[in-house]
Amino acid sequence: MMKIDKTPVPLVIPNPDDPRLTQSVTGTDQTGTRVEIKVPMERPLTLYLNSQEIVTMMTIGDYPEYLALGYLLNQNMLKYNDAVTEVEYDDDLQVVVVRTEHHTNFEAKLKKRTQTSGCAQGTAFGDLLEAVESVALPKAELRTSWLYQMTQTINTMPSLYLEAGAIHGCVLCREGEPLCYTEDVGRHNAVDKIAGWMYRHGVDASDKILYTTGRLTSEMVIKTVRMGIPILVSRSGFTAWGVDLARQVGLTLVGRTRGKRFIALAGEERIVYDQNLDYVEEESARHKRKGEGGDD
Repeated sequence: MMKIDKTPVPLVIPNPDDPRLTQSVTGTDQTGTRVEIKVPMERPLTLYLNSQEIVTMMTIGDYPEYLALGYLLNQNMLKYNDAVTEVEYDDDLQVVVVRTEHHTNFEAKLKKRTQTSGCAQGTAFGDLLEAVESVALPKAELRTSWLYQMTQTINTMPSLYLEAGAIHGCVLCREGEPLCYTEDVGRHNAVDKIAGWMYRHGVDASDKILYTTGRLTSEMVIKTVRMGIPILVSRSGFTAWGVDLARQVGLTLVGRTRGKRFIALAGEERIVYDQNLDYVEEESARHKRKGEGGDD
């Protein structure tokens, strides 16, 4: 069980000016004119749990400690009551090692994994479904005033997506306020960073909302439930299994949140319609994000 927030924790927000996260490249546009644009970096990061190599992830490279912890938590390799003694990151080797008090061995587990629908080859393991089915999500509410405040704030915040594109974002919010905003080449990496941040700082999940720019897939539902968050929101669309799982476990699932519009396909009982839509602005073209033309 995670601790309830009692003291302020460091907020995480995108830093589009960080030179390590993007690279300038030149090419030609539709008129044949020479142009220069920024593109996100992609680096390998190898994760060890104690002495065992677990996975090599492709990531933009920020917050490797949060990413490592969140990956292990969301894959059920690390429990929330496990004692982590050290998280060691070597920038030269691109390796992060998570050390725990007890001995671990996941050799058999690593042989049985499924590539998920998440971009950049996300993975999930068979025992995750059993772990998710036993979770009782907290009772919470989602006020539509919070939803519109949250999406407006997120859409107007500086981000790597607006700077370079080709990237996903996930944001942890309390009511309408963003607390932790992470980005990466795969949405599973972005949400794992949030899980690691919550674990590191003892952040309570029961009153939180998770927002993602990507599709509401089975993987995103599983990770959200593993984190104990009762509400998952996206500006993009749904997959059938994602909706199915959300309904089974009682997760509130809200998608296609653009301007005044949204659709809830699970957990609608948590929604409180307190916002007068006459006072909600449509999304401006300047801040349109991924998923605008479809459900990617």
